[in-house]
Amino acid sequence: MSIDNLIKNISGKNNPSVVGLDTHLSYIPSFIKEESFARFGKGLKAAGDTIFKFNKALIDGLHDIIPAVKPQSAYYELYGWEGVRALRRTISYARKCGLYVIVDVKRNDIGSTASAYAGAYLGSVDIDGTAAAPFNADSVTVNPYLGIDGIEPFIEKCNKFDRSIFVLVKTSNKSSGELQDVATEDGGVYMTAAKLVGEWGKLSMGKSGYSNVGAVVGATYPAQAEIIRKALPNTFFLVPGYGAQGGGADDVVPCFNPNGLGAIVNSSRGIMCAYQKNGASERDFVKAARDEAIRMRDEINKKIK
Repeated sequence: MSIDNLIKNISGKNNPSVVGLDTHLSYIPSFIKEESFARFGKGLKAAGDTIFKFNKALIDGLHDIIPAVKPQSAYYELYGWEGVRALRRTISYARKCGLYVIVDVKRNDIGSTASAYAGAYLGSVDIDGTAAAPFNADSVTVNPYLGIDGIEPFIEKCNKFDRSIFVLVKTSNKSSGELQDVATEDGGVYMTAAKLVGEWGKLSMGKSGYSNVGAVVGATYPAQAEIIRKALPNTFFLVPGYGAQGGGADDVVPCFNPNGLGAIVNSSRGIMCAYQKNGASERDFVKAARDEAIRMRDEINKKIK
């Protein structure tokens, strides 16, 4: 099952972290942009070309030490169809390099629309009798607000195409409590969502004991994360909020089970932009990203093991 593949990657590289590819042009070294501008002019085609070159360089420099990448679709949609093309190329290249690809799209709807979203990212589409996979991701993030009507089509694709999903439960942003912390009989809306994720997960269990229906649980709310983890021992967590959003290694510990498994922690700008943060040369952006990825890996492993 798909979640078993992610766990295999994490265990094989002894690294419970995922690199978020939230690729904005301002994060990319000028020499890469200038090459694309010279070839295509300063337009959307150059933007898409630049983004893929940057992503490819990072993947080449990190794939031996990281188990997964997480492109955020908004940063690609920002640059129109050329950006979306860069997203598809990034997914394909990352998978060829043995990485598990979680696309952060936060999609959902009901009925045929949910099926279309699920088919686009996790499955295939029929084109006059020929099956084609539009994005071919291993996993996507999903919004639970529409209930099971919007989740079932994704679970169906998980089971048919060996994929997974991560459902928003307690997000890392500052205003998440405006809705997610509203009191309910379960202890808050986020706990209502958590319990539903637990039930939905029973429809797609892996051999590892974890479900292909995972949960997004932010590192910025460790107290809530501890409660959710106790309620969902068989649910794998995708943990945003580490690094740039303020979460640290101590904050992610409650997301893991006592055996040190059960979660994968995301860092986006902290790794992508490490060369900017550290004042390194643009030409050394891959080395700076690699150094930060190793530091993050070692810091988290020290805490959870």
